[in-house]
Amino acid sequence: MDFVKKHYEKILLSVVLLGLVVALVFLPVMIDSDHRHLADIRTGIISHKVLPLDPVDLTRETNVVARLQSQYKLDFSTTNKLFNPVQWQRTVDGRLIKLAHGDEVGLAVVTKITPLYTVLSLDAIETNDLGARYSISVEHQAAPLPGQRARRQHYASVGEKNDVFTITDVSGSPADPTHLKVNLILRDTGERVALAKDKPFRRVDGYAADLKYDLEKRTWQAQRIGADLKFAGDDYIIVAINQDAVILSAKSNQKKTTLTYSP
Repeated sequence: MDFVKKHYEKILLSVVLLGLVVALVFLPVMIDSDHRHLADIRTGIISHKVLPLDPVDLTRETNVVARLQSQYKLDFSTTNKLFNPVQWQRTVDGRLIKLAHGDEVGLAVVTKITPLYTVLSLDAIETNDLGARYSISVEHQAAPLPGQRARRQHYASVGEKNDVFTITDVSGSPADPTHLKVNLILRDTGERVALAKDKPFRRVDGYAADLKYDLEKRTWQAQRIGADLKFAGDDYIIVAINQDAVILSAKSNQKKTTLTYSP
């Protein structure tokens, strides 16, 4: 006991030194353990298994794109009354008719369609010292101006050109007009034509139409393309005529209506 009392400081110092030695011995082990722990943490963060993302729902966006690519139709003619208000029409007897659907008053009727021809006729043959000259009349029934529709006389010899035709050659003798044929080339189409005294050339170049509208007791005779018609409270223009129908265009909305011809 006295030994402890006398040497307790040495003993305490020895214990402390012993503890330091033990700590120094275990320090590399602790450091290595910390390194392994930090490495495990780093590996767990860097090499973490990434799960795939859930599929993105693009249904709404796909529907929007599909709507943009599809044609959107708006009815501004039959159901819409903002741009096409309901019209009222007064008949010849004073009654008012509501044009709710547009077909209450009916349509005009085509009563006749007449072909319009280009006609070339060999009218006469004149001979003199210079040779034969041929009198050929030309009629353009489908010409746009009335003054251009009248029959016009043309005098020409073989090889001579004018604004309608060129005479290429003649079959037969001018002394025998009944068996003579004059061969032409038409300037507008390049068509080859043979004329004889009893065989004129005829080509359909258009049509004229007769129409009527019974509700207003209106009739129109020999109307051509471009003619203006007024009936059923609207103005129309004829935009096309063929052997089976007349096509009208309303000036108010450019709506086209086909009137079929039934002879």
